[in-house]
Amino acid sequence: MAGEAGNDSSGSAQDDGLIDLNTATAAQLETISGIGPATSAKILEYRNTVGQFASVDELVNISGIGTKTLEKIRPYVTVRSAG
Repeated sequence: MAGEAGNDSSGSAQDDGLIDLNTATAAQLETISGIGPATSAKILEYRNTVGQFASVDELVNISGIGTKTLEKIRPYVTVRSAG
């Protein structure tokens, strides 16, 4: 049956300790397991070049972040629209 005792309603992302990819600093990104200085720099470079993230899934467009890494860091990041 599909009735696990979990609270995984992926509706609106609220600020509950998640790191916003559109406002995060390198230091904030590096607190996530799997993101080191090189990857955080690539995320910031992507954001500065392409613009704000529309979705967490865009991380796979960054060299060094594949599906496995994305799934590992997904629980810790969010994308909030900026006004």
